[in-house]
Amino acid sequence: MRYLVRIYRQGDDYSAMVPDLPGCVAAGDSVEDVRDLIAEAIRLHVDLMRRSGEKVPGPARRVDLSVDELEEGELCTWVDVKTPRARRRTASHHAR
Repeated sequence: MRYLVRIYRQGDDYSAMVPDLPGCVAAGDSVEDVRDLIAEAIRLHVDLMRRSGEKVPGPARRVDLSVDELEEGELCTWVDVKTPRARRRTASHHAR
């Protein structure tokens, strides 16, 4: 899965958020660090949503973004994440 990630520079640190997954955030010391951390955060976020029975929103296939709308020190990037497939719930029957 490929998610759009918005990265913000705040002083010497960076934070990231995923518009398609509200509440999925990460912070790090560099752009590379925060990209790695947000990829792991996405994997964990999606797994937790699935485990709790929530519908996982798919990543946006298209994003309309104006460079003029970006805040100073902000950049956008795509992050590819391998997430486990949704588990099928199966009932087991025991023959007597």
